[in-house]
Amino acid sequence: MDLAAAAALATALAIGLLLGVEREHDVTGRRPAGSRTFPLIALAGAVAAALSPAVVAVGFAGVSALVVLWYWRELRSAEPDVGATTEVAAVVAYLLGALAWHRPQLAVAAGVLVAVLLAAKRPLHRFATRLVSDRDVTDAMTVFVVAFVVLPLLPNRPLGPYGVLNPAKVWGLVLAVTLIGWAGYLAARALGRRWGLLVAGFGGGFVSGSATTAVMGRRFREVGAPAVPAALAANVSTLAQLVAVTAVASPVVSLRLLPAAATGVVVLLAEIAWLTWRLPESGEEHDEVVERPLSLRAAVGLALVLVTLLVVTRGAAEWLGGGGAVLAAGLGGLADAHASAIAAASLAPGTIPVSTAVLACGAALAANTVVKLVLALVAGGPRFALGLAGWLLPVVAAFAGVVAL
Repeated sequence: MDLAAAAALATALAIGLLLGVEREHDVTGRRPAGSRTFPLIALAGAVAAALSPAVVAVGFAGVSALVVLWYWRELRSAEPDVGATTEVAAVVAYLLGALAWHRPQLAVAAGVLVAVLLAAKRPLHRFATRLVSDRDVTDAMTVFVVAFVVLPLLPNRPLGPYGVLNPAKVWGLVLAVTLIGWAGYLAARALGRRWGLLVAGFGGGFVSGSATTAVMGRRFREVGAPAVPAALAANVSTLAQLVAVTAVASPVVSLRLLPAAATGVVVLLAEIAWLTWRLPESGEEHDEVVERPLSLRAAVGLALVLVTLLVVTRGAAEWLGGGGAVLAAGLGGLADAHASAIAAASLAPGTIPVSTAVLACGAALAANTVVKLVLALVAGGPRFALGLAGWLLPVVAAFAGVVAL
């Protein structure tokens, strides 16, 4: 036996042992296979692959029949366990064993992923049953279908005024913004029970920083001081999302924004930590702050805003130069800072310099901050607005200083 063959068989055994040990420690039900059966099944797959593809097919049929027999016997027991995870994992172990004979490195990676998936039963169950509602599933499926069905059909070439409207690129940016918002939404849903208003503000900032600020203003009238760090947390999300969405449109612009955004986040986190440390413990939940970010209507609305800003920003740059692009981004930031930043970043470095695109993103962020403070004044009153402005001033100064450097 040569060394490569021995390594392949050892890999198959190791994968089977990993899956078998994990199944042995799953005490939620009776298991027909464990730390001995799984390595044997995986080794059988490797031996079959060493012989011929026909033997692999025969072995697969045999393992599948054995799995069906296990499941049928379990259903006929006095207290049946209707789960089929172990049975399916046994089939996967056979296939991974066969894969280990030809591509052991890929088989090891896949085996580790399967083991992690098996071990994550409780977190995945909690995610599916408690964190995600039926409406969330419907919204997500709608957007995913549009993404994977419509997106490949869209033309991937410049269209429209000034040739800045690439339908495939625009829709890809919309999906990126939406999915980032979805990640923040799930984070708030997952951690809201423990961290309350603060995490709800952070998650809500991914969906809409302006709307979250208004909500926190209303909460300030009810709970007082705890709403201030929550409103600041929404700005952490805004800065993080700014870097993420511009990276999709123009990585070089995102890289230039990263130091300024990171500095702003550090200042915000220090302020939030100080304010939170001074607050008494509270066990209240505030998950209702975070609204659903995924819906077809919201995605189409964002696409229309983005298309409009792309045309306006390019037109301003064409007629007024770089200053026009910065002005257009600032005006667009009154409605949506991230859409304006994407529009400006999309023009760099071809139509406008990277430095101008970075300034335009800063202008959009500044305009959006003004909108947040106005909403804070209307929703939370002068005390909340002035307090929030005082804490945001060092953040704005730090961001602008790093951009200037």
